[in-house]
Amino acid sequence: MSAAQYAFPIQSGQPSVSGLSQITRSLYISNSVAANDKLLLCSNHITTVVNVSVEVANASHEDIQYVRVPVADTPTASLYDFFDPIADHIHSVEMRQGRTLLHCAAGVSRSAALCLAYLMKYHAMSLLDAHTWTKSCRPIIRPNSGFWEQLIHYELQLFGKNTVRMVSSPMGVIPDIYEKEVRSMIPL
Repeated sequence: MSAAQYAFPIQSGQPSVSGLSQITRSLYISNSVAANDKLLLCSNHITTVVNVSVEVANASHEDIQYVRVPVADTPTASLYDFFDPIADHIHSVEMRQGRTLLHCAAGVSRSAALCLAYLMKYHAMSLLDAHTWTKSCRPIIRPNSGFWEQLIHYELQLFGKNTVRMVSSPMGVIPDIYEKEVRSMIPL
């Protein structure tokens, strides 16, 4: 997978984990602190902010549209019903030449899961490729196991097949892409 293949920006230097992480020309992910930084939003031409949390209040900056996705970062929380509407919203902002920022508290789980759903739906990326790409742009992403299960179901719905599956591990049920990492953490 290459940036050119998906017409995404080539990342220069280190990906940002404290500020905004650019995923596509029109989509960014951040934590809640960066999402409330007016200067950062303006300098990156953000026109829409999607707040994927129950615990973080929306900022109120002029000329920026705010969308709330009130979901907790727990494996039992349902994010699935938001995959299509938020992906559609991100796409419509892009069609109007705008830019969307997805954020939750840390920019690790909830916002990352919605980003993966968007990439699958609008960039025809497999879940595996969407995760690989997003992780290259924002290395700290790690959707919780419940969101992974929902993403796997969504990928099957979109493409009729899966590129990631849930497996049992000493740390519980995890996506198979984390197996090697978990094995390296467990002493022999």
